[in-house]
Amino acid sequence: MADNKDKFVNQIADIDADYTQWYTDVCLKAELCDYGPVKGTMVFRPYGYAIWENLQAEADKRFKAHGVKNAYFPMLIPLSFLMREAEHVEGFAPEVATVTHVGETELSEKLVLRPTSETVIGNMYSKWIGSYRDLPLKLNQWANVVRWEKTTRPFLRTSEFLWQEGHTAFATAEEANNDALEMLDVYSEIARDVLALPVFTGKKTEREKFAGAVATYGMEAMMRDGKSLQAGTTHYLGENFAKAFDIKFLDKDGTHKYAYQASWGISTRLIGAIIMAHGDSRGLRLPPVVAPVQAVVVPIGATKNEKVGVASREIYDKLIAAGVRAELDERDLSPGFKFNHWELRGVPVRVELGGRDLEAGVVTLCRRDTGEKMTVAMDSATDTVVKLMDEIMNGLYASADSFNKAHVVEVKNMDEMSAALDGGNFCDAYWCGDENCEVEIKQKYAATARVFHADQTGADKHKCVCCGKKAKHRIYFARAY
Repeated sequence: MADNKDKFVNQIADIDADYTQWYTDVCLKAELCDYGPVKGTMVFRPYGYAIWENLQAEADKRFKAHGVKNAYFPMLIPLSFLMREAEHVEGFAPEVATVTHVGETELSEKLVLRPTSETVIGNMYSKWIGSYRDLPLKLNQWANVVRWEKTTRPFLRTSEFLWQEGHTAFATAEEANNDALEMLDVYSEIARDVLALPVFTGKKTEREKFAGAVATYGMEAMMRDGKSLQAGTTHYLGENFAKAFDIKFLDKDGTHKYAYQASWGISTRLIGAIIMAHGDSRGLRLPPVVAPVQAVVVPIGATKNEKVGVASREIYDKLIAAGVRAELDERDLSPGFKFNHWELRGVPVRVELGGRDLEAGVVTLCRRDTGEKMTVAMDSATDTVVKLMDEIMNGLYASADSFNKAHVVEVKNMDEMSAALDGGNFCDAYWCGDENCEVEIKQKYAATARVFHADQTGADKHKCVCCGKKAKHRIYFARAY
């Protein structure tokens, strides 16, 4: 059995020796995705798409609890729409894919494939919003977007990807900014309770904010190589897009005013976060909430002992009845191959049943997160598996949280920052607020400001990590995907 396992693991790179190749191998070997025929595109295979469907369902119900309704807007946007908001067009211009012809006929106006939808939604909001009674307006769409990336990697950065984008409009600036902050909390809850992922949240610097926003708030997740992955963002847009698209309303005082807006989004790069934050040398370790298969039943020797097959199906049926996403693996393959197959795919619990187990009235349960095996009575197997779902979620979160805490390093100068970054860490630093220092850090160490620290107490009593002048902010710097 050990030899078979070693051979199977050789299908993916060593996570410690080549983390980048390990990630790509897991994406492909676990059948999450494949490369599309157009460079930079990706095909979701059923197992990978099922993770997105589960994540989407969990997020969608939270959005609706926030008073948000789903809609859908066209992916073709007039190029002139992007030109209306100067910062917006400048920020997205290098990534925009443009449609110029239909057949042999040149279009009278160029169209773009949406890189994001603030403009087309702003155009529609100008039609739908006329009075304070029309506010707040909270809409979300689940859609694809196209950004022509130069360097791509499955789930993390592809030329086309799936996401949700919420777009809200309010009568006041305070309401719109609060919406951006509240949705950041919703995202943090999704990360914790759905993905078992601890995150760093806070405001981003002016340099790192969304093109066209007044303020951007980010959710950063630490990966196992110490790099940051921007896992979600929310934006307070102020009146910027309202003025560009004439989104006005008649207020209670009888005057016309511009609406204040917010937007927010998470994408399929969260699947990449799951892979990199929880994965190990054997492949995926999926949080049960999003796992396409939460428990797999593996009969051992069923071809020789028909009763094993019958009992295995009974266990499978009970798991399904209890609401567990289960699968019964009756393939004519060796148990070792099956074990490795499901371990690579990160199935949280494996249920093994052989002839001796059947005689003893027990089954063996194996946890993917810890590798722990336990023998339980057959009649209590379903209840135990259900209970293990919460234990595994908590265990994965605790493991990731412990890793995070061990890889945040306080740094006081550039030498300390260099060492911390090279050691695979986030840098907890103080910064003067000068963009020149931010740029210097990026140029020297390929690290960027991620989000401001939640605790800014006494920041002005420290010195800037870069220039040594009086600090204004406490902030995280890290290398990022």
